[in-house]
Amino acid sequence: MSEHKEHQEDVKDQEEAAAQEEAAAQETNETAEEKTAQSTNEELSPEDQLSAKDKQLEELKDKHLRLMAEFENFKRRSIREKMDMMKNAAKDTMTALLPVLDDFDRARKAADENDKGDLFAEGIGLVYKKLYNTLEQKGLKPMETNGEDFDPELHEALTEVPAPSEEQKGKIIDTVEKGYWLNDKIIRHAKVVVGK
Repeated sequence: MSEHKEHQEDVKDQEEAAAQEEAAAQETNETAEEKTAQSTNEELSPEDQLSAKDKQLEELKDKHLRLMAEFENFKRRSIREKMDMMKNAAKDTMTALLPVLDDFDRARKAADENDKGDLFAEGIGLVYKKLYNTLEQKGLKPMETNGEDFDPELHEALTEVPAPSEEQKGKIIDTVEKGYWLNDKIIRHAKVVVGK
């Protein structure tokens, strides 16, 4: 039993000695590398060392400036995206209210055609104006379409009809459903009739 213990202690001693030798060898390697780096620096003249340091400094300055520019661009882009989101946050609400605005348009048109409902027309007109002004304050703007050139980016052509005159060919003759802008973005294309 004691032989076994002695053998274990010998193994431990050998392992510790090996670890110490390895640490000493690593220290020697590091010292040799430092001496090599110093000797290459000593081989360069002071002017060459200075120019090498200047070059390294310029590279670091360039990297720093590029990083700063990238960060500034990122900040600007983030702010712009945030502003766009805030501006158009009400898009769903506005889109949901547009049919109500259309119904008011139709009711007002019907009241104008029928002379009997003066009070009704006046009440509808007041409510329409209030709703329209509220939506306008939130950034809603109707598209002006009648008489304009047809633009597939802005308008949706429902049908083509023969143009009453030569000047009206390719122009919008009638608007079936108004198109709307919300803060300079289209939220609904105008549905129109085009002259051919």
